Amino acid sequence: MSHRTTRRTTRRTALAATALLGAAAAACTAAPRLPALPPPAPPAPGGRAAPAARPFTLAATGDVLPHASVIRAARADANGAGYDFRPMFAGVAPVISTADLALCHMETVYGEDDGPFTGYPSFTSPPQIADALRATGYDSCSTASNHTLDDGPEGIRRTLDHLDRVGVAHAGSARTAEEATPTLLEAGGARVAHLAYTYGTNGAPVPADRPWSVNLIDESRVLSDARAAREAGADVVVVSLHWGTEWQTAPDRLQLTLGRALTAATTDGRPDVDLVLGTHAHVPQAYEKVNGTWVVYGMGDQVAGAMVNHSGAHDPRGNEGTIARFTFTPPRTPGGRWEVTRAEFVPQWFDTAAHRVVDLNAAVASGNTALAPVRDRITRVVLSRGAGAQGLVRAP
Repeated sequence: MSHRTTRRTTRRTALAATALLGAAAAACTAAPRLPALPPPAPPAPGGRAAPAARPFTLAATGDVLPHASVIRAARADANGAGYDFRPMFAGVAPVISTADLALCHMETVYGEDDGPFTGYPSFTSPPQIADALRATGYDSCSTASNHTLDDGPEGIRRTLDHLDRVGVAHAGSARTAEEATPTLLEAGGARVAHLAYTYGTNGAPVPADRPWSVNLIDESRVLSDARAAREAGADVVVVSLHWGTEWQTAPDRLQLTLGRALTAATTDGRPDVDLVLGTHAHVPQAYEKVNGTWVVYGMGDQVAGAMVNHSGAHDPRGNEGTIARFTFTPPRTPGGRWEVTRAEFVPQWFDTAAHRVVDLNAAVASGNTALAPVRDRITRVVLSRGAGAQGLVRAP
């Protein structure tokens, strides 16, 4: 599947049966006690030592939001025999598959194998999307969004079942209380905890008998989960947040306030959160290093139909986004922090005529200069809060 040669196998580890109750758990600020993670791998056969920790790259992308037009295009790409989403993602597969760890945001839930499938406003998507995510090189996807409950608990079950089937881990929604725990991944010898939360569920109530179905954003809950994962052995904690104001390129007050709070939190002098990845706004938003930790306020939509904003007008920004790519380097001293030593972004665009994700850097470099203004508009937004001076660069 992947061209990468150094990526560690990803896996989901049940850390404990702690329910991530979101806002309903605001009063519960103490971190749950979790069992320690398994010890590092023993020496290889023949007495050779296990590989030493090394730098690793983490790539992340924005909302996968299959509108009806996207579903029809996947049907056409499969020549009418099912749905094939792989060609849509092929343009960014070289970036995703060569990262040591790649994270997506699966905003919608999957329908039954044979449908029916629906787009906006209540989504049930073809499960073949999972196959495309795996083929592109994704290792894990955040699944907490305002559409997580569009088809109730069954929609969650089908989505996670299919991600499991293809070997893509997931964070943010759960089928059981026991599953509602941080997702553990491995890269570069580091244990990476992936946590995910959403601001809400479009008014659909979280089932009273399944409060762990989807994680709702609550500062104390996020931090207690992050600390619990760290205490259990996670070297790097990544938090995916479905947040922000739609169609607004500037981060809103909640994003700024919560971003500051999460990045300021420390335990024994060590930050509780190592990276924040944002989705939901439909448009690219700024990157910023806050309290020494990178916050991506919004990566924009990766796959979506032609977008119409709240004024009822077609808005091309709704098909623009970025790939965030960070290089983490092992700590200088035992027990120290894995530091981000390189921060990059790749502007991307979903061509709603061809129904293909386009790496804008690659497209412009290959001579498609008509796309240079799109690339440059995304770049201005990404750098609008001073990230360039903080070390962020547009990837070559």
